[in-house]
Amino acid sequence: MKIRRFSLITAILIVGLLSLIGRGTATAEGRDVRLFAAASTASVMTDLVPLALERTGLRIIPVTAATSALARQIKAGAPADIFIAANQAWMDNLISDDVIAAEDVRPLIGNRLVVVSPSFEARTISGPANFLSALGTGRLALADPRAVPAGQYAKSLLSGLDLWEDVAGRLAPAANVRAALALVERGATPLGIVYESDAKASSAVTVAWTPSSTVQPKIVYTAAPTKAAREAPAIARLMRFLVSGESMAVFKAHGFRPL
Repeated sequence: MKIRRFSLITAILIVGLLSLIGRGTATAEGRDVRLFAAASTASVMTDLVPLALERTGLRIIPVTAATSALARQIKAGAPADIFIAANQAWMDNLISDDVIAAEDVRPLIGNRLVVVSPSFEARTISGPANFLSALGTGRLALADPRAVPAGQYAKSLLSGLDLWEDVAGRLAPAANVRAALALVERGATPLGIVYESDAKASSAVTVAWTPSSTVQPKIVYTAAPTKAAREAPAIARLMRFLVSGESMAVFKAHGFRPL
């Protein structure tokens, strides 16, 4: 009797253990995916997250901030599965630190810069010749050019137009491009330089000037899984989704340029 009772208890434990293992596997396959993405992609996530769930069965937890801030968080051990960077420099930084494998990096989308003004006080700029007169005595909002890609791109643009020296002392640097956009939206600055996708996302700003393609810096966003997550089937599935035609259509609808 004791032997039978022991066998029964053992059988129950084994069945319970197998059940837990089965649930664990299902959870690993359909687990939440932590997507660390450049701040300029924030509005895209409202459409991309539910579409990803529908197409892949994966729940995306988006974390959006300046590319530089996200890269530092990932280096410090933040639990990121996939990183979308607004420039290659910060992706290279994580590659150098052995957090991301170079062969896993995929080009994702492009963008371009525009000069915006508040909608309630719209300005029209015909070119670099009247940029400074449109700025007047105000400051120019842009993402911090010391580290944030959008700000670095803006500095490159203004330098190429021989305007950087004129505005370098009149900046309103922000933590990320969305924060720079907010400064213009509320009229704290008369002008700002943001991504075209950011301008499209806001009804509170008007595009005052879109510099020609000949002076635009090359803006390419890249995506890659972190080394800690790269082997998970769920991560590979989401990476395939991100570069799919359906995903590109969502990015395009939000003002990005599919590559």
